[in-house]
Amino acid sequence: MFGLTGGLGMNPSMDDINLLQQAQRHQLVVTNLGEEIDLEIGTGEDESAFASNSLIGGTPREPSTGEHDETKHMVLVSDLPGEDQDMSKGQPSAKRKKKVVKRWREEWADTYKWAYVDMKDGTARIFCSVCREYGRKHRRNPYGNEGSRNMQMSALEEHNNSLLHKEALRLQTASKDKIVVDKPIYVKTLMSKSAGSIVEGALKRDPNEIEFIQSVQESVHALERVIAKNSHYVNIMERLLEPERMIVFRVPWIDDRGETHVNRGFRVQFNQALGPCRGGIRFHPSMNLSIAKFLGFQQTLKNALSPYKLGGASGGSDFDPKGRSDNEIMRFCQSFMNEMYRYMGPDKDLPSEEVGVGTREMGYLFGQYRRLAGQFQGSFTGPRIYWAASSLRTEASGYGVVYFARLMLADMNKEIKGLRCVVSGCGKIAMHVVEKLIACGAHPVTVSDSKGYLVDDDGFDYMKLAFLRDIKSQQRSLRDYSKTYARAKYFDEVKPWNERCDVAFPCASQNEVDQADAINLVNAGCRLLVEGSNMPCTAEAVDVFRKANVLIAPAIAAGAGGVAAGEIEVLRESNSMQWSAEDFESRLQEALKQTYEKALKAANDFGYQKESPEALLHGATIAAFLNIAQAMTDQGCV
Repeated sequence: MFGLTGGLGMNPSMDDINLLQQAQRHQLVVTNLGEEIDLEIGTGEDESAFASNSLIGGTPREPSTGEHDETKHMVLVSDLPGEDQDMSKGQPSAKRKKKVVKRWREEWADTYKWAYVDMKDGTARIFCSVCREYGRKHRRNPYGNEGSRNMQMSALEEHNNSLLHKEALRLQTASKDKIVVDKPIYVKTLMSKSAGSIVEGALKRDPNEIEFIQSVQESVHALERVIAKNSHYVNIMERLLEPERMIVFRVPWIDDRGETHVNRGFRVQFNQALGPCRGGIRFHPSMNLSIAKFLGFQQTLKNALSPYKLGGASGGSDFDPKGRSDNEIMRFCQSFMNEMYRYMGPDKDLPSEEVGVGTREMGYLFGQYRRLAGQFQGSFTGPRIYWAASSLRTEASGYGVVYFARLMLADMNKEIKGLRCVVSGCGKIAMHVVEKLIACGAHPVTVSDSKGYLVDDDGFDYMKLAFLRDIKSQQRSLRDYSKTYARAKYFDEVKPWNERCDVAFPCASQNEVDQADAINLVNAGCRLLVEGSNMPCTAEAVDVFRKANVLIAPAIAAGAGGVAAGEIEVLRESNSMQWSAEDFESRLQEALKQTYEKALKAANDFGYQKESPEALLHGATIAAFLNIAQAMTDQGCV
């Protein structure tokens, strides 16, 4: 490496000026600011505005004697006289490869996240964070002749626009195998060394699985008093945290244009100590092994807490069904099931709907499963009333969240009727939460999507809810709602947690409520938070709610409606019974009541008072873990 100085008297060639000009124009980012970097680049055109811009900040250093020959043709543009710059325009461009070395300006630090600095053969170079290649390594696209031949573009920018980089970026998004973890893992302080050793072991084994580590920490924190009473549970917990089976496979499929695509499929059968696995399938671009494990772990606890003897699993793919035709989704689902059918069955593992997987997807998945396995199992399919499932299978998860909120409010001598409720998300669970809130006389005022949130201070009613469903079925923006209802407002790029409310229902995705959102909710008057999605609150947010005495209903308890619905359906099928919607709803409420009472009893047994914000949060995990631990102990080391 060499430094740049402004004291060199040589006039630069046209090529030298263009190289520095391009370095400024492309504004690449490195993680180590102030380092000197080699950028291999070709020649380009000149710009009249270039001469007036200073590119290099900081105090320059003098080149060493050995570096003098290599640097004698490089100068700072800010030190060039105007007439020398004009003279340089007439000089021919050199065709040989040049090196540009500069100190990257601090204000460029967030422009591109995909570049970083590392040493290669003793030289610092700019690398692509996705492919881990540098400079001209991907100047030409190896999959074809695509890629600009225009030498104005920097090697890395051209690489960034190449098919190779885009394919690598897709794989990185799918696997989340980041070179640098953008967000450090928040580690809670644990009272006992035994509990701390469990988290430490998980961190050593899976340091990059942020979502899974977070769920482990929350569970271990809830189990501290249990572990302190019986050290035997340390070994049980360590075994529990390693899934029984993790299946990762490719899913090739062909789109309507005849082009081949490859996605990655996951299924984590986490624990079957209590019975066969049940758990969702998620189709979303962010899906990866860490999320599959965290969802499988949460589902294991959720199933163990329910009145039914079930194990837990989860899975899915990084496939995005949005914008795809029915035929494309059918071909993908069939390819997905071509691998998964080996591990499915009524006594092994039955999947259910999750994010990106609804009636259509479950129908395609079941059809291919039935074809390959030669079995018909109606509960696999989801809400097809006319040929398999029960009348409230779709609504069960969302309805159950509201039933659970009513149980909590009843213990506080309050009713949900008239309470102002904030709901996030606009998927299946969120819409059914809003529907049941309307039926209970509550006042739901918000829904949200990935681009912002909608608030209607008049509250939603059945007619407005039907309009919202039409908007989402047509894949339109929630903003269109405000064009029909003038008093409603849509806010871009923000979440609904600063709206005044009595009860909050996060139903969108994991970690949607962070510390700042929690503070906003407390200040907005929220006194009860009922989790509709899995792990919607960050650890920092939970700490805020705990200190503010906001009661939290954890997803493993409040989300048990879906578990109950599946097993009620299996019971219905095995006995060839026909139940009305009222009978089904009555059984669903009874299952959630048992779950609620079981969590409170476990909390009380370990010293948590019912009024404590930690009672349900810790009690649900304790009750679920003790059920699993007893089964694992009885079955030996398997």
